[in-house]
Amino acid sequence: MEQKKTQSHAALSTAAVHAGEARFRAHNSLTVPIVQTSVYTFADTSALLSFTEERMFWDEPEREEYGRYGNPTVRAVEAKLAALEGAQDALLVSSGMAAVTSTLLLMLAAGDHLILTDECYLSTLQFGKNFLPRYGIESTVVRHGDYAALEAAIRPNTKVIFSESPTNPFNHCIDLDRLVALARPRDIKTVIDTTFATPVNLRALDHGIDLVIHSVTKYLAGHNDVMAGAIIGSFDMTTPLRLAHSVLGAIVDPHAAYLILRGMKTLALRVARHNANGLAVARFLEDHPKVRRVWYPGLASHRDHALASSTMRGFGGVVSFEIEGDVEQAYQFIDALKIATVGPSLGGVESLISPLALMGYANLPPEERQTLGIRDQLVRFCIGIEDTDDLIADVRQALERV
Repeated sequence: MEQKKTQSHAALSTAAVHAGEARFRAHNSLTVPIVQTSVYTFADTSALLSFTEERMFWDEPEREEYGRYGNPTVRAVEAKLAALEGAQDALLVSSGMAAVTSTLLLMLAAGDHLILTDECYLSTLQFGKNFLPRYGIESTVVRHGDYAALEAAIRPNTKVIFSESPTNPFNHCIDLDRLVALARPRDIKTVIDTTFATPVNLRALDHGIDLVIHSVTKYLAGHNDVMAGAIIGSFDMTTPLRLAHSVLGAIVDPHAAYLILRGMKTLALRVARHNANGLAVARFLEDHPKVRRVWYPGLASHRDHALASSTMRGFGGVVSFEIEGDVEQAYQFIDALKIATVGPSLGGVESLISPLALMGYANLPPEERQTLGIRDQLVRFCIGIEDTDDLIADVRQALERV
């Protein structure tokens, strides 16, 4: 597989372990401490005056003032995220959706126009469709990968194009270079959610994308035990967001930040295993007579296989597929699995499986689900880091029950 030569996998693994931590060594601790405080004190008024003067000139303070404005443990996570993405800065917020909504709210104003691709996360689409119009912001949804439609949707007041790569659940990939070529000459900002890829598999900023969004809850934290989101890019892009962040208040507490930091140390190792497991399971499913179709960018049959092969280091751990037969047979398959658990998330060490018509899209009318391609037999398998042979054996025995 052809790979982008931006940063070696070994360098990413080293950054995952060490980046962002050099200045945090309180009490000679090897690990970054959990600074569990909401208040930071000053020795006297002269110290406070010095801090106030320094804050006027520095992008990032050497110390903190109040928990809503910053925390050393949180800043260590932000520094590591920025290093992994090859960015100047990163902002950690309370969830992936907080990253999406705060970014769009702060980049757009009344009279502006937003373009979304149709395979964005459902809550992202609903935010653009139902929430932003309250503030005089119009949204247009275009088919993911239809660049002619994307160009045709651009208006004089278009300010942001927002997409995902790979998408949930069909793993479609965006041509980042082509997107930037459309947007940059028109002074339109580009924002890409690369949660499915992680910076191990894809670094969108290297292609000229303005901001990268992650649901840190997923692969970055990696253990299904914490929620957070991230906004990553240049200082020019993140500084206004950071200033507003202290007002919006979608902060991450220090203990959650510590769990994220600990999880990210093994990110490169975990993603390598997710990649290997995902590809092996996808190949097995594609060859099985009881599986109608598989969506995985590592397969030659996938629409965006060539694009994914040229821009990504690996293809991730999410495999979506349709079971032959009716919905009851899909349920039989899911219920027969012994390793994967039915659940709505992804990116953790444990495998999770979702019948998407019931989980994530259940509130949509059936005709709207059909428009999005969410059929009753569609299954999303979010593969963990279990043994590859065990996963395939489990899928095989479950399919025999159908």
